[in-house]
Amino acid sequence: MAGSGGLGGGAGGSQGAGGGPGAALRAPRAPLLFAALVLGAYCLCALPGRCPPAGRIPAPAPAPAEPPRAVRSPGTSGLPVASGSGRRRFPQALIVGVKKGGTRALLEFLRLHPDVRALGSEPHFFDRCYERGLAWYRSLMPRTLDGQITMEKTPSYFVTREAPRRIHGMSPATKLIVVVRNPVTRAISDYAQMLSKTPGLPSFGTLAFRRGLGPVDTAWSAVRIGLYAQHLDNWLRYFPLSRFLFVSGERLVSDPAGELGHVQDFLGLKRVVTDKHFYFNATKGFPCLKKAQGSGRPRCLGKSKGRPHPHVPEAMVQRLRAFYRPFNRKFYQMTGQDFGWD
Repeated sequence: MAGSGGLGGGAGGSQGAGGGPGAALRAPRAPLLFAALVLGAYCLCALPGRCPPAGRIPAPAPAPAEPPRAVRSPGTSGLPVASGSGRRRFPQALIVGVKKGGTRALLEFLRLHPDVRALGSEPHFFDRCYERGLAWYRSLMPRTLDGQITMEKTPSYFVTREAPRRIHGMSPATKLIVVVRNPVTRAISDYAQMLSKTPGLPSFGTLAFRRGLGPVDTAWSAVRIGLYAQHLDNWLRYFPLSRFLFVSGERLVSDPAGELGHVQDFLGLKRVVTDKHFYFNATKGFPCLKKAQGSGRPRCLGKSKGRPHPHVPEAMVQRLRAFYRPFNRKFYQMTGQDFGWD
């Protein structure tokens, strides 16, 4: 991949440049420095991020243009106006995982529902910002009226050991949504995102396996996230299975309306978001939202969604499938759902 090729090219170029023994002694420093920089950048990508400064978190998403309980202003021919009513509440439901599973798509689809108000950004409260306190967390939330649901999504919660205990401390009645995807495809997608941010990364195989095609390296986050059964074990210490809804990332692409129907049922909402809201974008390989009445164009997710995956040799893919198979089967048993990854 780009990382190994870049390092090899750097070494050859340095040894061929300049003349004399002094140049020969100095030359190896350049590729070593480059390798150190690439490794440092990778470590920054792999390590958990820090809590952003308070001013860096965007304001809550604006209310829908036509809220279901809009106030009518006298003398304005019945036009709805902003009332500023409602209050900030703790989320009643959280999308807690998983990274590169389809969490952003699910949140955007749910925000079509008039009774869902969701924070657009990922606050990372229960993994990075917990020391700021619950009052700070609630202050981030959009205002809601009675009957509306407050939500946020931070997919790293699912793999954060402290998150279940902290969320339970906020409210043991919290509904938890986990979007899961074939862990092999998810790991490759995760690597593609890392590679887009750090082009000099080592190859996928170098990171996923020890000593060439040796044992799978579960210390690498892209591999570790896919051990869904292990992560769920931690959550079930604090929440019963009935508090969870597991959404198939594959079906969210192939049948978004069907998966959204299950989510709306789980949240106790009327099925407002249906197949009439979606069309399939063949270029991106993802469903997009049809344009709303009066808007200029349909709405798809950002450029980072549907990003092409790097080529991974089939032998590596098969090794990973075999590695994940027992974990997948345990996850199927725990959830009572067969996601068909095997």
